[in-house]
Amino acid sequence: MPAPLANVPVHLITGFLGSGKSTLIHRLIEQKPADERWAILVNEFGQVGIDQAMFESRDDLVVKGIPGGCLCCQLAFVMQATLVNLLHRHRPDRVIVEPSGLGHPAGLLEVLRGEAFAGVLDVGSVVALLDPRRLDDPRSREHETFRDQLAMADGVALTMTDLATPAQLAAAREWLGELWPPKGWVLEAPGGELPLERLIGGEQAEPAGSSREVVDSDAHRRLREAASGAPGVKGVVLEALPEPGRPQRECGSALGHETLGWRWHPQDIFDLDRLGEALGKLPGALRVKGVFHTDAGWKLYNRADGAVSLADSTWRRDSRLEIIGEAGSLPDVEALEERLQGCLTRLAETP
Repeated sequence: MPAPLANVPVHLITGFLGSGKSTLIHRLIEQKPADERWAILVNEFGQVGIDQAMFESRDDLVVKGIPGGCLCCQLAFVMQATLVNLLHRHRPDRVIVEPSGLGHPAGLLEVLRGEAFAGVLDVGSVVALLDPRRLDDPRSREHETFRDQLAMADGVALTMTDLATPAQLAAAREWLGELWPPKGWVLEAPGGELPLERLIGGEQAEPAGSSREVVDSDAHRRLREAASGAPGVKGVVLEALPEPGRPQRECGSALGHETLGWRWHPQDIFDLDRLGEALGKLPGALRVKGVFHTDAGWKLYNRADGAVSLADSTWRRDSRLEIIGEAGSLPDVEALEERLQGCLTRLAETP
């Protein structure tokens, strides 16, 4: 019988929507010691779940996705059960948790430090990501979750620095310098490049009076209380494939934002040019993520703050699209679905 797990390091990588959390985790994985097995737990605000498709599972890397809300609110029990199962089955040497961009770390830290994981998990560094350009929007500075994510972090990685001006970088550092308690470090991380030492260097006793113990959110506390009696969360598990040519649609809303997503059967093939044109017509303020089976192969589509990237994907399970925006900002559902269906070129041949 294997020895009981003890003091497995667990780290939180937080950051607002589109800040580059998945990219940074990929860069950390590239630095993983060869003799370690890591587990990545990805929570998404959307109901469909795209981020898990951005990671390739392998013998030394286990990736689990939990779509459908905020880990610290509606999904606390689901996250706890998933993590217990993950630890039992895969026995990782290190765990990295990526909460939703709208997630508040306080409730999640409560779970990780709770009785269920006492002596099993050792909560390490909390790293927050900040795109300096976001501070140009006064609404970001005033957003409770945005501020609390940064206030509770041990260190802050400045992402998208290649797109920011020197003035925006200086303003971000000045703003972060006014937070209390002070950050252990603030580091530029262009392309998500963050030295692994910044993550594991925090594996030590936490100082008394840490900000993790004193920062909480009234909005998230109310949401936790409202969700405590709920029998379950819609959209957490999506197993059955949609029928070819008939996508499955999922919608959700919370914390002043809405999400709209679809899943298509893997035999449905998109014309990449038509698909790119259709997605390009969506309002620039929307967060758009997808993985698609196209006539040019399987592709990952990612758009944040107007910047679009397209890359090859190893995902083969189904095609997925997730759109996230502030309440009232999403496009007409029926019209968009019809437009997307018009991008299908044919059905793939069954193997």
